Amino acid sequence: MDRTGYRERASSVPGAVVWTSASTGAPTGPVLPDGCMDLLWRSDTGRLLVAGPDTGPQPTDEPGGPAAGVRWTGLRFAPGHAPAVLGVPADVLRDRRVDLADLWDAARVRRLTALVAASPTPGTVLEAVAGDGPAREESLRHAVGALAAGLPVARVAVDLDVSERTLHRRSLAAFGYSPQTLARVLRFRRALAGLRAGTAPVQVAADLGFTDQAHLTREVRRFAGTTPGAVQPGSGANRSTDPPSGSSTVA
Repeated sequence: MDRTGYRERASSVPGAVVWTSASTGAPTGPVLPDGCMDLLWRSDTGRLLVAGPDTGPQPTDEPGGPAAGVRWTGLRFAPGHAPAVLGVPADVLRDRRVDLADLWDAARVRRLTALVAASPTPGTVLEAVAGDGPAREESLRHAVGALAAGLPVARVAVDLDVSERTLHRRSLAAFGYSPQTLARVLRFRRALAGLRAGTAPVQVAADLGFTDQAHLTREVRRFAGTTPGAVQPGSGANRSTDPPSGSSTVA
């Protein structure tokens, strides 16, 4: 899926993003973890899919190469919001791409599929579905912000007036990760942004509180499957943004 056709905009759903992408048949890199889940529409098959939270790089290309002309439309939820809308705990969907029909009543999915297929702007239909669902809990928004800021899990639990065990359980259901893993994913995304902007790995490591540059390298390998240098400007692997979360591989 070539990224030249990628577009995104802020959604009417708080914290969400609507994106579209058109494949030209050129190979692309993997989807990288971001703590989010997506509701997806694939034009050639007419399928509605759900992309769960990832713990590592997920391939986007199909066997035999990506199909040209395929258009994707997605609604990328803010971390912790999709499970409330979909009615499925995030950890059940971790590292998976599943048909929405596997999660919802078949008749409901058929009606939604028909609406999306008939709409000149499929993203607005996906937004309407999410807008009819429950809002993201304020406690989840606070947890994401606190973990992204580097606060210890114990402090986040105190702030939310829950035990660490309760925070762990709620985090798995909402984000698909433990609080510690979510914090690592969020820091990885900040590191990725810095590396892609051309900041030296040693400086990124220092700025974001990694133990040292080797620690940063281990985290980039864990979540991106490559090295910090490979995502910097001038490398063949560098991209300003990731492929959308709609992998062509459906579990």
